[in-house]
Amino acid sequence: MTGPVRSVSQALAILRLLAETSPMSLSDIARVAGLSPSSCLNLLKTLVDEGAVERDGRTKHYRLARAWAAAEALRDGTAQGLIDRAQPLMAQCAERYDAALGLWKVISRERVRLIARAESKAGVRVAMADGQRQPLGGGAVGRALAAAQGVGRDELARRYAGVRWQAPLPFDDYAAQVARVGAAGFALDEGFTHRGICTAAVSIAPGFCLSASIFAGSRDPAEVTALAEALQRLRATLLPA
Repeated sequence: MTGPVRSVSQALAILRLLAETSPMSLSDIARVAGLSPSSCLNLLKTLVDEGAVERDGRTKHYRLARAWAAAEALRDGTAQGLIDRAQPLMAQCAERYDAALGLWKVISRERVRLIARAESKAGVRVAMADGQRQPLGGGAVGRALAAAQGVGRDELARRYAGVRWQAPLPFDDYAAQVARVGAAGFALDEGFTHRGICTAAVSIAPGFCLSASIFAGSRDPAEVTALAEALQRLRATLLPA
């Protein structure tokens, strides 16, 4: 069986990057995409020739071509609709359970991005930064997405390797946690990705995930399960009948 074509994957990574941040210089694109400047330049020339990317002759910066940007905006309209529906429900859940809720979107083979968040009004609370990104395999979000997508062991290992774990977590344990998501209905990360933070997560649609984070040790197991079940109810409300 043949594997993915590397140059195609790299070209798509550039398109996703420019969809997120435009315009960008050649050096910045190469650095973020993890490519050599020469390889990146060749890919960009091809994308320009194919009409997917435009180059500003004055600044020498690259941006997504208008037609592709319009298609990306149309796709993001789905995300915006989900955000609009989810935001008030997330705020209610955050306040009721004194947790930080996040709505995440897969943006590449490597990353997910926070596209909406809600926090409680407690004086001391978990907080998340707008637009933050994290490795695709990291946290409860990574486990929930992997379980929902039914990824194989090799792909799971690739995602696991891309995470800087803050507490030791052998791959076999990680894989076992992903395998348990189906039965539990939610994924859980207890301080492995972010020390001192316990996070539950549920996949809600292809490429999207909901999370709820609290301080580790601040709730007993029954309360953590209740928080996860609240996420499941929120998901059921958001998904069409």
